[in-house]
Amino acid sequence: MDKTILKKFIFSKELQEIVEGASKVVVPESRKQLLDMALGNDENIDLFEVAYDIPGKGRVVEATVARCNNGAVVNYEDVYMRRRDPDCLVVADNKDTDKPRYGELYGGDFEPIRQETFEWFKGKELIIMPFMSGSDELGYPSILVAPMNAAFFAASLADLQGFIPKDEIPNNFKPIAAIYLAPTFRHTHFDGKQVVVHNRRSEIHELFSYNLYPGPSAKKGIYGVLIHIGELEGWVTLHASSVKVITPYDNVITIMHEGASGGGKSEMLEPIHKQPDGSIVLCENILTGEATHMVLKETCELHPVTDDMALCHPSLQNDSGKLVVKDAENGWFLRINHITEYGTDPHYEKLTIHPKEPLIFLNLRGVPGSTCLIWEHTMDAPDVPCPNPRVIMPRRFVPQIVDEPVEIDVRSFGVRTPPCTKENPTYGIIGMLHVLPPSIAWLWRLVAPRGHGNPSIIDTEGMTSEGVGSYWPFATGRMVDQANLLLEQIVNTPNTRYILVPNQNIGAYKVDFMPEWIAREYVARRGSAKFRPEQLTESRCPLLGYALNSLKVDGNKIPKGLLQTHMQPEVGIEGYDKGAKILTDFFKKELKQFLSDDLNPLGRKIIECCLSDGSFEDYLDLIKIKL
Repeated sequence: MDKTILKKFIFSKELQEIVEGASKVVVPESRKQLLDMALGNDENIDLFEVAYDIPGKGRVVEATVARCNNGAVVNYEDVYMRRRDPDCLVVADNKDTDKPRYGELYGGDFEPIRQETFEWFKGKELIIMPFMSGSDELGYPSILVAPMNAAFFAASLADLQGFIPKDEIPNNFKPIAAIYLAPTFRHTHFDGKQVVVHNRRSEIHELFSYNLYPGPSAKKGIYGVLIHIGELEGWVTLHASSVKVITPYDNVITIMHEGASGGGKSEMLEPIHKQPDGSIVLCENILTGEATHMVLKETCELHPVTDDMALCHPSLQNDSGKLVVKDAENGWFLRINHITEYGTDPHYEKLTIHPKEPLIFLNLRGVPGSTCLIWEHTMDAPDVPCPNPRVIMPRRFVPQIVDEPVEIDVRSFGVRTPPCTKENPTYGIIGMLHVLPPSIAWLWRLVAPRGHGNPSIIDTEGMTSEGVGSYWPFATGRMVDQANLLLEQIVNTPNTRYILVPNQNIGAYKVDFMPEWIAREYVARRGSAKFRPEQLTESRCPLLGYALNSLKVDGNKIPKGLLQTHMQPEVGIEGYDKGAKILTDFFKKELKQFLSDDLNPLGRKIIECCLSDGSFEDYLDLIKIKL
């Protein structure tokens, strides 16, 4: 390593010893260099194997990296490694946390494993990559330490968070966060499982990634670092996509879409999916197979802002009474499982087939020398495609991207819902668009249902909670602290409005992500116009706020059964009310855990309102709604 470069860093004792003990150290100079290293630094290698010698197992190939015309295609040999394990986060320090502690799970102190990890790096060829966690302007100095043969991981992180090239590193660069990538420990210490250990030290937030899937560490691990910093400083990084929407009549509105993984965040940034004839499949009856089509002559223009992580830093806020956000990432980890054939999404097909620069793909069929096609997903088993194919899309490659902070007019919350009928009642009773009072909007962010058929993570059975803010799986602190921060944020931004949108199913109709695309068109066309009393009705289930009596977009009237599901003959009042009880009981079960002495008094009143089956009017009285 160039000694003059080393002098630019202020490293901890452990980092200094790792660097000095390595057989070779590379500080990346460019994105191209990272991609070249990901493929073994050899122009003749078309399929590079990321492999390690594991005691007792011999040589284990963790992943392959294929050289395709449009980028590097990463595939994991172990099917388990193709999705994020939602229980992989472990806390090793003694600071306040509601997460599993290392000692509780594995017995003993983490320190011996920590030192063993540092020793593992010594004598190896390493990548040392500085980057900023969060945006370039408001981010926090960070560092990656990784074995050189896992350069695809470094390249993935560089695309997701950005990186500081070797010749641009500022003097006295002192990391306050570090990712230590040691993939062999998955086999030698953790029984093959994905494990990411957070160790929040006073000088540096250490993140030990004991697996090669970037989802839990390069992506969500850095998210956890930002959540921890925000917890200390009194702000949050929301789990949300954001888009500035411009109607055919030049009305502009900015929508932020939150929700658990699979809740439609990336889809909110996509153009509405159309059939070859230009029509839209609004819904399909699951019992009869009958489809309902509609035609939108003109759709709104989309200017994406954030895809998954929205920075709500205090320095961004103003006196508008609206939440102000900025992207916390430099690239997006796009899930493309819904793109199953050519023409499904021409927008992303064009961006990925003809990218400005080579991209990084995961869990896709990568034939060396060919063009990786995003509808050709890796097979987990014969006729079973991997549900989590991904492409990392640098923001600078996205057309009409918005880089400056934006004021949020509407905060939407997405939920994956199963089919619901009177014979098989479920929580799939949510209509196409509900208007929520702020108090109920807060409850949805506490419970954050993970929902039906989640493609992003391993356990997808039934209705479970993603946890407070829907970012809880990535957080390291206490749930009640995040609950308080979210409530304060809602109270302090009274001019931002709230809606609830399902995806996948509405009652007896399969709808995929059409509800949020229709809601986006409708809300944008409405702009700042207030709802008239006759346009809204209280939902039969108070947790669903207001339902719409009618919804018309570009001359198309949405069937009332898609707005109020009890009006579907397949559901009826009986099926709806049983589904409402399932939903309400789930909320009650999840909300009880927040009733600690540290909960905001207003928050306690809102939760107690739910636990005591409060009326819709009771919720309205707690925080006034802006319609």
